[in-house]
Amino acid sequence: MEILHELSQGAGALFIVEEALRAGLLTPLAQYVAEQPTWSDLPILILSNHGVESPGLHHVVERLGNVTLLERPVRGATLVSAARSALRGRMRQYQIREADRLKDEFLASLGHELRNPLAPIRTSMQVLNGMFPVATAVHAVTQVVERQVAHLTRLVDDLLDVARITSGKVTLQRERVALSAVVAHTVEICKPLLDAAKHRVDVSQPAGDVMLDGDPARLVQSLANVLANAIKFTQEPSTILFTVQVAGNNIIVKIKDSGIGLEGDALSRIFDMFTQSDPAHGQIFGGLGIGLGLAKRFTEMHGGSIHATSDGIGHGCEFVLTLPIVIPTERYDEQPSAEPESNQNGASKLRILVVDDNHDGANMLQMMLECDGHTVFTAYNGRQAIETAQHAKPHVVLMDIGLPDMDGYTAARNIRQQLGRDNLVIVALTGWGHDDVRQRAAEAGMQHHLVKPVDLTVLRNHLAQIAHAA
Repeated sequence: MEILHELSQGAGALFIVEEALRAGLLTPLAQYVAEQPTWSDLPILILSNHGVESPGLHHVVERLGNVTLLERPVRGATLVSAARSALRGRMRQYQIREADRLKDEFLASLGHELRNPLAPIRTSMQVLNGMFPVATAVHAVTQVVERQVAHLTRLVDDLLDVARITSGKVTLQRERVALSAVVAHTVEICKPLLDAAKHRVDVSQPAGDVMLDGDPARLVQSLANVLANAIKFTQEPSTILFTVQVAGNNIIVKIKDSGIGLEGDALSRIFDMFTQSDPAHGQIFGGLGIGLGLAKRFTEMHGGSIHATSDGIGHGCEFVLTLPIVIPTERYDEQPSAEPESNQNGASKLRILVVDDNHDGANMLQMMLECDGHTVFTAYNGRQAIETAQHAKPHVVLMDIGLPDMDGYTAARNIRQQLGRDNLVIVALTGWGHDDVRQRAAEAGMQHHLVKPVDLTVLRNHLAQIAHAA
């Protein structure tokens, strides 16, 4: 319909006569209104014959929401006043939209700036452990730093995910993944929290291979956020039950703690973004209040649901996630099994070019990779990277995106064109983690995308696989 096309181009308000609604426009218009972005509430002014008394208009108002009824004949001054009022309200909505956009850009930039210093801190701890492998005191200090870096990284990631969700930029990267791998990674992420609180987690899951069709990162993030919540709100050392069951095409995950519990009204609010439990007896638990909200969003994006139950204050909580993502056995039995991970110890060494305008980050990464036996070159801007690659002939380029003279995409294209080698592997190693950056990296010929501060085990596994294939 022409009216819906015009609305899609942007509108301050909609004036419409009630006869048009009776002629079949109501249903598509109601659908358009229902599908508006969260910031939008289109003002609709309906010219009616009998105002509120017009037959059926109560139903119209319920379906269209932000409606003003104007009874015909309408005086000119009344019409102009109503239009101005509607446009003022609409302008305010556009201002809110712009504020949200600026907020999202700020959070993305903040995440990038915070990740940059975290990367050399994490790498430095790895280097120290390598330099003093038997020094118990050094190892204890580096473990503290690594735990805090991991915690800060999770806070940054959660903040950025909130911004991406509200702006509709989060998409699932679905793939086949083993249930056991998701569970193991969840517990691994939460292990520092478990150790610090002196809790233990009792995991119960199906025997054998159960394959899932989902986004592994988002599944792990959802479960880890719920498990971390159980750890945080259980004060005395205890056992947290982590039970996974398969029911048809569903997996049902139950995480039960013996912590502070929740009252009935809190159970309905606990998954709202930025909601925190009311501290009791002066207790302050900290956190941003977004972990469970993200778990709910990612679970629902997979077509699942999540809810919490509790017998009240002091009686703990149980969180139940239901996800319809199990691949039936007959669909994956015939699939080729995944290639085993390359043995890093037996892999040949690589020539690696590290490109990063953060000198500390580049130098610490170079030192760590050299300790692993690789030959490493560094460059601090795009032009220097292109020149270095010409004589270094690297097998692998670890490329930052935000370089001072040109972006990493351009530098990567130039290096690949210059070397002309199909087996050259370029890895984006950047503080930017959102989906459009990943897409642009792939279009620039980068085979992998790792977000700072990179998990060094993941980086080493990538390098081992590259070395094995070389």
